[in-house]
Amino acid sequence: DGDTLQLEDGQRVRLIGIDTPEMHDSEKLERDSRRTNQNKSAIQELGRRAYEFTKKLAEGKRVSLDFDAEARDKYKRLLAYIYLQDGTFVNAEIVRQGYASLMTIPPNVKHADLFVKLYREARENRRGLWSD
Repeated sequence: DGDTLQLEDGQRVRLIGIDTPEMHDSEKLERDSRRTNQNKSAIQELGRRAYEFTKKLAEGKRVSLDFDAEARDKYKRLLAYIYLQDGTFVNAEIVRQGYASLMTIPPNVKHADLFVKLYREARENRRGLWSD
């Protein structure tokens, strides 16, 4: 999905602080469908758009990982903030361009205030997934 990257060594990294719509059938897709009153295929289409944005932003590029209080979640996924070599903060850029909602899970809250600000701006300016 748009909130996970796969590194060159095959390791998957879950981006801290953000949540993109699901692309694949899952329990989370079912919950999101019930919570938002949207059908699953509409959510999956938004998920594909978020995935394509993240892919275009980061695929094939060298990145650095920055960790917060916990490096892994309860599912043992690696959690990180990702930066491109040019300094682009990937997690923040996905939110800024309107392709993610927020998912703040303490104690990993280092950039929570920034993400809230970027999320509000994206919604107000109808960017990305909020443009429809």
